[in-house]
Amino acid sequence: MAAAAAQVQDLGLPAIYLHTIAELLRERGVDDRAILTRVGLDPACLTDDDVRVSMNQAGEFVTRAVIESGEPGLGILLAGELVLPLHGPLGVAAMNSRTLGEAMSLLVRYLKLRAPHLGIFLETEGNYTVLRFTGGSELGMLQSFIMDAVLFGCIKMSLQLLGKPVDGTFVRRRGREPNYYQRFRQRIPVPVEFEAVDDAIVIPNAELAAPTRFSDEQMANISRAQCEQALQRLTEDACFAARVRRVIETSHPFPPKLARVAATLFVSERTLKRRLQEENISFQAVVDQVRLDRASELLRSTSMSLSQIADGLGYADAANFTRAFKRWTGLSPSAYRSEQANRDSAPRLAHPVSGR
Repeated sequence: MAAAAAQVQDLGLPAIYLHTIAELLRERGVDDRAILTRVGLDPACLTDDDVRVSMNQAGEFVTRAVIESGEPGLGILLAGELVLPLHGPLGVAAMNSRTLGEAMSLLVRYLKLRAPHLGIFLETEGNYTVLRFTGGSELGMLQSFIMDAVLFGCIKMSLQLLGKPVDGTFVRRRGREPNYYQRFRQRIPVPVEFEAVDDAIVIPNAELAAPTRFSDEQMANISRAQCEQALQRLTEDACFAARVRRVIETSHPFPPKLARVAATLFVSERTLKRRLQEENISFQAVVDQVRLDRASELLRSTSMSLSQIADGLGYADAANFTRAFKRWTGLSPSAYRSEQANRDSAPRLAHPVSGR
């Protein structure tokens, strides 16, 4: 990706989408793990929907995935794998909407949770409603991949919601029809018009009232509240420290060097330090916060030895890890594990990273 992309607010991409791409690569005999680690991503971190990956790293991974798989239609393949629950609270909220139109309104409000680099607009054109997507032009060669995944992923969503294609619906795409498109034509249940003025899904107004198959009012209310909370957290995560944290917590090897994180974010080491200092945090403090969170989770939910945990956190031995953990929490790892046996809460640093 171009360095100019670093100037665009990077709220990250849900890691689960990269995990799904990795599975597609594996099915095609491509070493997905090698590609992930080559771009500095830890494959083990990508199955958690709460984890977001820097757009710079996500873009590099997708670019390599397309090249090494030899499949320019990888975005369409990804769209075919996007079952509703994979979209987190937004997918659950859409699934429990009463009508197709209600689900579309949720998509407009909460798309930022799943694809923050895109804009989305709901407009009326005579007897049709147009769901128009904008942005992503700074992504260069990834533009086609992303629009394939988003537009055809939405068509997949509507198919799941109604159990059948939406009558009279079609997709508009900017640019000429790509060479690979005809290979996938049978996978797309609606017509596609290329060389259009925008990238959009066009739906007859009458179809917006179509009832969904899974509507549950109570679950809809719960999932919408979760979407609101997630949107608020994501807005708070716009700070630079949060961007640094995303790179650190998905990094392979762990912990990453400051130079590696700076390069991933397209800034100099000096700029990275300065911008963190402006937010009253240091690079080492962010690393320590990630280490604490990861150590706490491993102590609570696994039977890994202290030596194994120390190794996974980048410490030379268990003694160094024990000293650091006691400095953060006032407890030894063993004492913490015992205390937390029947509790879910985790300790926090005295000065946690702002904007998590």
